[in-house]
Amino acid sequence: MTQEDGDLDSLVRKRIRALRVAQGWSLEELATRAHLSQSSLSRIENGQRRLALDQLVTLARALDTTLDQLVETAADDVVSSPMIDGARGSMRWLVKGDPGMSVVRQRMTDPPPENPARMRAHPGREWLVVLSGTAILMLGHRRLRVETHQAAEFPTMMPHAIGAEGGPCEILGIFDRDARRGHQHEGSDGDVQGAGG
Repeated sequence: MTQEDGDLDSLVRKRIRALRVAQGWSLEELATRAHLSQSSLSRIENGQRRLALDQLVTLARALDTTLDQLVETAADDVVSSPMIDGARGSMRWLVKGDPGMSVVRQRMTDPPPENPARMRAHPGREWLVVLSGTAILMLGHRRLRVETHQAAEFPTMMPHAIGAEGGPCEILGIFDRDARRGHQHEGSDGDVQGAGG
């Protein structure tokens, strides 16, 4: 066993114990859920028993996680810098856990478009929180005010647009894989920038 294998082995054992404790479960409770004996689980957590793949799958399921999450190695890049798009006035961060998701910080000064034809629709979901100011979310025929520290979540198949009300506003948006793709395809029409959400 290499040093790297030993580190991963130790990390997985710590995760199993930490997840069990976070759920407020005793060794006996997790052992029952994972169809293991309490002594086997104790030896797994303490490094006195070899980790077997079938047991890891069962433990992951019992802990309501996946095998991938249970054995993933620690990320080297914990802190990341945004990609800055000066022309559109936005910053974008990729969410590491899902390369299809992105986080966008936007400063908006214009109100949403009056013309419903300028509203966009595409597959996906979007979540946003207003960091400062007041945003107007046009969602189908509805006009919603989203104020500082309020959040909104909606399916992007509904025609939508976002803009500012009464001065600049700043929002933080999270787009799933499909919504992100929809925003990229809409390009310079400014879907990410306020003409559409």
